[in-house]
Amino acid sequence: MSQNHTDVNSISLQAEAEPRHFGQRLDQVVADLFPEYSRSKLKTWIQAGKLVVDGEIINTPRQKINGHELIELNAELEVQLTSKPQNISLKIVYEDEHILVINKPADMVVHPGAGNQDGTLLNALLAHVPNIDKVPRAGIVHRLDKDTTGLMVVAKTIPAQTHLVEQLQQRSMSREYEALAMGTMVAGGVVDAPIGRHATKRTHMAVRETGKPAITHYRVIEKFRAYTHVRLKLETGRTHQIRVHMAYIMHPLVGDITYGGRPKLPKGASEEFVETLRQFKRQALHAVQLSLHHPETEEWMTWQAPLPQDMVKLINAVRHDTALNPLDDY
Repeated sequence: MSQNHTDVNSISLQAEAEPRHFGQRLDQVVADLFPEYSRSKLKTWIQAGKLVVDGEIINTPRQKINGHELIELNAELEVQLTSKPQNISLKIVYEDEHILVINKPADMVVHPGAGNQDGTLLNALLAHVPNIDKVPRAGIVHRLDKDTTGLMVVAKTIPAQTHLVEQLQQRSMSREYEALAMGTMVAGGVVDAPIGRHATKRTHMAVRETGKPAITHYRVIEKFRAYTHVRLKLETGRTHQIRVHMAYIMHPLVGDITYGGRPKLPKGASEEFVETLRQFKRQALHAVQLSLHHPETEEWMTWQAPLPQDMVKLINAVRHDTALNPLDDY
């Protein structure tokens, strides 16, 4: 039986070890008793002397437990970030006291980094959610590339973040995308190819035997004479996964200069169509649907974000180009 109290600045947890915990290490027991916090965070609190076992401070994670002790944890939630809050508008799809779901626009960086210290999603979250600076990475549990649009979930508390990260690791969170790919794809399929850092290009990823497992499912929505509108579902979440996998099967995303190079124009393309392609200055990729178990209620929730106007315009232009060239073999 546990008793928990949390506020925006501190936590107070109390639980009694059970007979099944006999002989287990303290860090293992508290991870079992307080699963809403990560093992690494709990271990840090133990080592900092924040844990009391039967009235005695224990700061040794390897301390063995007999299975009946009263375990108390009282800790301050320290500020995790040095970035500054900025009043940046967010397109909020859903929000409660535990999570925030946003529809990220193009040209917004998620995390501050070299050349992008300001104007990021993280800066916006620090302004929108008081005390989210106490949550690692301001609650961001998965990323979208700067020029990828669509749905992202953010944790507003440490327990919510732990729960969402576990869903990602267990592959129970569902993330679906729509994209416009180069070339005409015959049918859907699965790309199962490990992804790792590129051997020579530091900022690029690549399919590599030594990489981490990566699986992408895809199906055809609509075929055109030189392009394909596809729906994709991530089974894993590697950096640039969809972009790398689509390029790997020789169907890079339209606008993805990094992995697809400059696109070859189809024969007979009109000047208007060529101009539309030139004006589309990002990879044609949008996170269209997000589904997950709510970290507090366990309810299965789904959100959708329709294609942004720039992708709608691009696909309409591709469809019109195909209509003007009905004799092309595609």
